[in-house]
Amino acid sequence: MGKLSKYQAPSLKEARKRINKDTKHIYYELDKEYIGLGNGKTYLLKTYGCQGNLADSEKISGLLEAMGYTKATDDSESDVIIFNTCAIRENAENRVFGELGRIKSLKKARPGMIMALCGCMAQEEGIVEEIKKKYHQVDIVFGTHNIHMLPSYIASIYKRPSRIIDVYSFEGDIIENVPQIHDHPKKAWVNIMYGCDEFCTYCIVPYTRGKERSRLPKDIIDEVKDLIDKGYVEVTLLGQNVNAYGKDFLEKGYTFSNLLEDLALTGIKRIRFTTSHPRDLDDETIAVMGKYPNIMPHLHLPVQSGSNKILKKMNRKYTKEEYLEKVEKLRQSVPGISLTTDIIVAFPGETEEDFEATLDLVRKARFEGAYTFIYSPREGTPAATYENTLTPDEKKARLLKLNDLINEGFYEGNKRFEGEVVNVLVDGTSDKDPNMLTGYTPHEKVVNFPGSKDLIGKFVNVKIKKAYSWHLRGEIVENN
Repeated sequence: MGKLSKYQAPSLKEARKRINKDTKHIYYELDKEYIGLGNGKTYLLKTYGCQGNLADSEKISGLLEAMGYTKATDDSESDVIIFNTCAIRENAENRVFGELGRIKSLKKARPGMIMALCGCMAQEEGIVEEIKKKYHQVDIVFGTHNIHMLPSYIASIYKRPSRIIDVYSFEGDIIENVPQIHDHPKKAWVNIMYGCDEFCTYCIVPYTRGKERSRLPKDIIDEVKDLIDKGYVEVTLLGQNVNAYGKDFLEKGYTFSNLLEDLALTGIKRIRFTTSHPRDLDDETIAVMGKYPNIMPHLHLPVQSGSNKILKKMNRKYTKEEYLEKVEKLRQSVPGISLTTDIIVAFPGETEEDFEATLDLVRKARFEGAYTFIYSPREGTPAATYENTLTPDEKKARLLKLNDLINEGFYEGNKRFEGEVVNVLVDGTSDKDPNMLTGYTPHEKVVNFPGSKDLIGKFVNVKIKKAYSWHLRGEIVENN
């Protein structure tokens, strides 16, 4: 299927523009001609990357199942295979290319199979050009802005087999009412905004996801109320920068703190949110977090570095001191809050002194977990042109030293719950022991404990008997 019926490639130059056009709020309805197109057929969806990608995959599943497809368990029996990809690091991209190569033989064995690639990799010029030239088994390439177009792409290929590459490079709109199949029976992702205007020098996301654009409050609140009616007890609010919610509204005045309060008042049992940019975390949001018990006492607040020099080179727009000041405000407003973060080591120009400043911040912030990475240059970002004189061994040594410190904080954060009774939403059985249940506390701590499988999806009280670095071990003392 080498011939192209449609070709619209991504443009980094266009994706960089911010002309502040009005955001369109489009209310989607699946065209009747696509309903039943997948009857008797199966699909398999492979997702890489962040929570935003997971939420996008739930919408892709929703679209496919509305067309009549059912979920497959193995790629060899799938009629449609979709790769929803991540571009944040080179390693994630290499994994996808490896998978594309691995399943090439499936397409030869089943020529009618449709293979598609979407997500953030699809928004990169170089990636799409490589797929066009080398990966002829990929029939459809679409980006982050046009997920709702998938049914029309599939229908087009059924009518006239040919390749479709259709990637938009613009600021982005908001598509409401796309059908969604949630992966969890009690917990749901809820997008509140899309895109990012921070333009950190190392990050490709502002180019792959478009400008910051917020969903209307009513649409979000109605979605959460509908989830409550369906029996959901926990929502996680999603955005590349949730703290910037509402800043793009023409009529200013309704911000993230207002939305958080309105959602708390719906009565949903648990509210979480990610990802937060420290610069936009304001006092009003911190106050609301401390005001409502159904806003969970955990916050993921990426810091990236503890060196002011490196933070400036990263274009993070805050200092180490300002970050720690917000940490202190959080601890005052939400006593016992669990803080986690993201940290990049070996950023271009990072000296030993800069790295030590990061270690100092980690000690002072008392993080209870972190995603840590060696800097990975992303083509098209400013930092990709910065000189980096550190050797691979030096980079790895810094990461290992940082991880040792992070793991100490992880363990100390867990150990404080020994002997305490915590409320756990039971997710399922443990991956390592099917006789053990597993779930999360309000502080986002993993707890493993013995119990009956009929407790899955319910809240239980668990007394913590032993703390480990990565999880807690306990026993049920009382069911809610």
